Amino acid sequence: MLSKAQIKYIQSLQHKKNRQKSSQYIAEGDKIVQELLQAGMPVKAVYATADWLEQHHTLLAKLPAVTVTTVDTAILKQLSSLTTPNRAMALLDMPASTDPLPAPGTVVMALEGIQDPGNMGTLIRIADWFGIPQIICSPDCVDVYNPKTIQATMGSLIRVRIAEYDIKTLLQQTSLPSYAATLHGKDITGYAVIREGIILIGNEGRGLTEEVMALATHRITIPRIGGAESLNAAVAAGIICGRLLI
Repeated sequence: MLSKAQIKYIQSLQHKKNRQKSSQYIAEGDKIVQELLQAGMPVKAVYATADWLEQHHTLLAKLPAVTVTTVDTAILKQLSSLTTPNRAMALLDMPASTDPLPAPGTVVMALEGIQDPGNMGTLIRIADWFGIPQIICSPDCVDVYNPKTIQATMGSLIRVRIAEYDIKTLLQQTSLPSYAATLHGKDITGYAVIREGIILIGNEGRGLTEEVMALATHRITIPRIGGAESLNAAVAAGIICGRLLI
């Protein structure tokens, strides 16, 4: 049974400043918690309904260091930041920060000013789908450990490294080619498959900043056939990855 202090602490992790202070975060979702445990992620505790724990008792038995607490749906609703809470959530330590500079021979994604948690989570899923090992986020991006972001990743966060770094500085410090998504660039269908580089995706409304655009080695555009003014940032990233990486 959870104490009032434990409930208060878990609830506090819905806020970025508390996650940063404690270096811990909460992941919610039946499938996500299962994947975290199977991947050997640094799960400190699991809070779940009795039926979920029974369903996964074999997996939990292999992880004696994980604290397991049975909670009912009313408590999960109290702990959850979601409108409809799941049957399980996990408390995790944040991973150590990684070197933001991409290695030669790799393709990474760099995000500038992404604000929507759903978009961020979907971008992480896209990176995972296309085998992109790392995402570099500008400091003004939404926190990747936001509960809604984690939910939107559907478990992909465990397979994609995340680094926070100024994108302008990143481009100044790397020799890798960069591909900036813009409405006014070269038709992406004219590009061959790339084996290394940085795919640049900007803010949902403003796009990439002029400073970053000026440093990009390529400006790319998805050809438009219909009358839509623009594409969602995550949708655009998926199309770009599908064209440049396959």
